[in-house]
Amino acid sequence: MRAEFPDFRLGKVLATSFTATLTERRGEPVERIPVPHRLVDWLAVNGLAVDSCTPAQLDLARELREAIHAAATAAALQDALPASAVQVINDCSARGRAAAVLTPEGRRRWRLGPDSRVEDALSVIAADAIGILSGERDGRLALCASPTCRAAFFDTSQSRTRKWCEMNTCGNRQKKARFNRRKDSGQAE
Repeated sequence: MRAEFPDFRLGKVLATSFTATLTERRGEPVERIPVPHRLVDWLAVNGLAVDSCTPAQLDLARELREAIHAAATAAALQDALPASAVQVINDCSARGRAAAVLTPEGRRRWRLGPDSRVEDALSVIAADAIGILSGERDGRLALCASPTCRAAFFDTSQSRTRKWCEMNTCGNRQKKARFNRRKDSGQAE
């Protein structure tokens, strides 16, 4: 990965990890796929390698990302899914060529062909979003408790009460802020 760009936030759920290519949505947004080759990098890290990406394909990827985020946010708040977001997700899912394959460990992985394009990889991400949004997967959609983040994430914890998109970033920042407030007011242990 190229050092001049912010690190990717990688999770276990493809669709919500993809929405994390734009972070701090309510603070100072951090775009993690600012140029086409960064999308190629992100896709490769997530097992969806493609050879190249055009600016138009990057625009399509960002449109899908925002559609997934809008739909996941609505689902987390138990609101109706935005029709425009549903349309983008469905369109991206339908336009790709990818195959589901079974690993020796009994897991499903996606395989792109040798001549795969960005649209093929985006179809896999859209299909993952559909699985989450339709309730087919065990877990719940939630929003990060950080007031500057508010990322949508898929909570698969046993209690389904996770508060942070990532403990290493948002959770630690909030714990540190709480500790500093207590320390400043003389309440720290």
